[in-house]
Amino acid sequence: MAEAPESPPSSRPEPRAGWRSHPLAKRLPVILLAALGLWLWRVTATPERELVFELEGSGWASARALDIQVLGADGHIEKREERFFPSGPPPRVEVQTALPEGTFRALVFVKREGQEARLRVEDTLSVGEEARIVRQLRLPDASR
Repeated sequence: MAEAPESPPSSRPEPRAGWRSHPLAKRLPVILLAALGLWLWRVTATPERELVFELEGSGWASARALDIQVLGADGHIEKREERFFPSGPPPRVEVQTALPEGTFRALVFVKREGQEARLRVEDTLSVGEEARIVRQLRLPDASR
């Protein structure tokens, strides 16, 4: 049997490895879609807010616990947090919460030293674009 003649070396150069043949190029559409989805998720998420309650007036020194509740228009509790203080609360109490824009009710139940009944302090929160909401709270008169 006759052997096949060897073919002459190809005069065409080998194709260069370009960006289209890179493994990441095949995954680029998926990566872009994931990045877009993550960006949309972050943009549409409920923003984190900082509620600052400034405790003004007398009587706060006897407070040993605060039950802070933020209620929506439907009465549903959006945020609830309890704080305990061995020797009275600081002049400012800060609470982190995710709240959309709107109007909310803030209820603060104050447990005072030596008393079983809790005082109720109520305020209205109007949430706009600001990330920090500052409200001043006063205890109700002891005569009531």
